[in-house]
Amino acid sequence: MRRHGTSRTKNRRSKQVWAALAATGALTLSACGGGGDQKEDPPRGGEASTSGQRVELPRLTGEKLSVAAVWTGPEQANFTKVLKEFEKRTGATVTFVPAQDPIVTFLGTKIAGGQPPDVALLPQVGALASAVQNKWVQPVGPEAKAQLDKNYSAGWKTLGAVDGTQYGVYYKAANKSLIWYNAKAFEAAGVQPPTTWKALLAAADTLSASGTPAVSVAGADGWTLTDWFENVYLSQAGPQKYDQLSKHQIKWTDDSVKQALTTLGELFGRKDFLAGGASGALATEFPKSVTQTFTGGERPAAAMVYEGDFVAVNIAQTEAKVGKDALVFPFPAVGDKAPVVSGGDVAVALKPSTGAQALLTFLASAEAAEIQAREGGFVSPNKAVDPKAYPNDIQRNIAKALIAAGDDFRFDMSDQAPAAFGGTPGAGEWKALQDFLANPSDVAGTQARLEADAAKAYGN
Repeated sequence: MRRHGTSRTKNRRSKQVWAALAATGALTLSACGGGGDQKEDPPRGGEASTSGQRVELPRLTGEKLSVAAVWTGPEQANFTKVLKEFEKRTGATVTFVPAQDPIVTFLGTKIAGGQPPDVALLPQVGALASAVQNKWVQPVGPEAKAQLDKNYSAGWKTLGAVDGTQYGVYYKAANKSLIWYNAKAFEAAGVQPPTTWKALLAAADTLSASGTPAVSVAGADGWTLTDWFENVYLSQAGPQKYDQLSKHQIKWTDDSVKQALTTLGELFGRKDFLAGGASGALATEFPKSVTQTFTGGERPAAAMVYEGDFVAVNIAQTEAKVGKDALVFPFPAVGDKAPVVSGGDVAVALKPSTGAQALLTFLASAEAAEIQAREGGFVSPNKAVDPKAYPNDIQRNIAKALIAAGDDFRFDMSDQAPAAFGGTPGAGEWKALQDFLANPSDVAGTQARLEADAAKAYGN
């Protein structure tokens, strides 16, 4: 599965996506450094679909279901509101089961113990491929398939299929080519959002000289480092090389990888650029990387934090307001084009039950997505979702841009890889890039470790 869907993208994707953002005002808002207060939040919770669509679901009175995902904190709480609406509509009882990375290992343990969840949300394409290979998952039923055909572009459907059979529903998507910034810190330093990598480094230098470290890096979570690399690599090496490296058709010792690591080292190698230096970054988990950027008034721990649209969930844990105190700009262009990298979570049925298929049908509907969209920090690839469901202009415009891109996106590279390489804490790409963050001058050594681990994981 991880090899499907990526070759459909075209070089014009960046221009389309960010033109859509600019047209709807999000980039203007960011570039102005403020002044774009949030729109009034729509009602929250399990209200009727903003789009007016209502999916038909069976009565499941007395049936008990379990759903496993790696989500925690606010993300888990927001998804639980979706499950509550499903319970209300069907009469079923649904329990959320917190999973751990790598989720394939977690599910394997549950299945071996005879207690698989009914539905799981997999954060990697590679995990879907492994689950299908292990014969753990059920094909999508006709009702869920009808929702997919009505609500999803071909690219997202393809990502949920293996060898032509539809197994998954992409419930949640992510635009992973965004940098969020503290408006007050930028204003105090006299810095404008950069559009190129060279300008990003210059802005980082100015910010750090003003007394605020430029970037908060979540080095304790290796997945964030893979996202940093992917954006640099896609913009610098181009989509063809990106697809080849994603499939391990070229080696990690390729000169294009050397160039990307060298470029990334220009940022990671400046200890004054990083909140807490390299050691501090390696001790910082993702939620803290966000919250410390938007607390502390005019002297936050850092002025910027990189990650996807889901950053808004963690900003909501601070007093900062998205669209006013917390603004966003596209990941700067390293080469000719700014990168657009997407990720997502695919829902699969692990039991051949009516309840599991009904939940997949609900998750493929605009109705379910709109419930979580209202809570913020969430973007759906479902093109039937009403933009009014999103709680503010920034979130709304990010979602519009994703839909406007159609099939023009590149999926997260590490999520396409075997989990042993691209999705395991303390191993593979995650560990190699953490070691690189600790010592950005060791480009050749990093490449050698990446290639050795990739060759083992891919079996070539």
